[in-house]
Amino acid sequence: MHRCYPPPPLRPGDLLRVVAPSGTLRELERMQTGIEVWRSRGYQVELTLGFDHRWGYLAGTDENRRRQLSDALKDPDCRGILCARGGYGGARVLENFAWNWTEPKWLIGFSDITSLLTSLSQQGISGVHAPLLTTIADEPDWSLQRLFGWVEGQPLPPLIGEGWGNGSARGLLLPINLTVVTHLLGTPLQPNCTNVILAIEDVGEVPYRIDRMLTQWRLAGHFRQIQGIAIGQFSQCDPPPNIPSFTVEEVLRDRLGDLGIPIVSNLPFGHTSPNAALPVGVPVQLDGDQGTLSFETS
Repeated sequence: MHRCYPPPPLRPGDLLRVVAPSGTLRELERMQTGIEVWRSRGYQVELTLGFDHRWGYLAGTDENRRRQLSDALKDPDCRGILCARGGYGGARVLENFAWNWTEPKWLIGFSDITSLLTSLSQQGISGVHAPLLTTIADEPDWSLQRLFGWVEGQPLPPLIGEGWGNGSARGLLLPINLTVVTHLLGTPLQPNCTNVILAIEDVGEVPYRIDRMLTQWRLAGHFRQIQGIAIGQFSQCDPPPNIPSFTVEEVLRDRLGDLGIPIVSNLPFGHTSPNAALPVGVPVQLDGDQGTLSFETS
């Protein structure tokens, strides 16, 4: 992975555009509440034409969702793109899609949006793995200030979790939803994991499915390129009742604990608040002894 650089800092008063590149938008009231969070910071927020379309479980046809993203990218007045929700559909948008902008813009979201964030990082642009418009109102104040501070040009404080040992490592941060990016492996959208600190989270996946995905990463050799792993929340990943199973924590220990690299778990990002902002492709240090993920300022 090559280092990515964030777009120019945002300033209150800047125009941000709302897009729905993934699943069909059901939580209109929650999205509006999320818009008000950004407006309360002083930003102008506009809805992109087609954001409320529906096509099965998708927020409109692939072409509609590509057009939403392209319109926001090409808008010379737009400084940042706020994703309405996740779900599924980002990878479909990226089929036959070319990033094209008047100038680099912020892209903010997580979950299914990590397909877009990963693709954008291949253009050298750092997006932000951070709350969607339908989830941002659930964030505590420190998490909101972290996100606003980063996009407005302030440094990020470290995150503290549970260290698994194996010293420390430096690398470029790649925050992903495990399911979403596992399904990009073996495609042209597959991320380059060389010199990467991988940050993973997921939701609604029972332990054997987490096992299956991590085993795919192992068999494909991708963990041999990775310098360290930051583990966020694996929400609603409990085993089904009355069926023999490992816990998700046991699966993570079994599939990752023998890699011989620094690992820090229980970090505050993922599908359950708090979901601390994580920039893509920036230099970080992961300390498996101290249990910290620190962001380099140079």
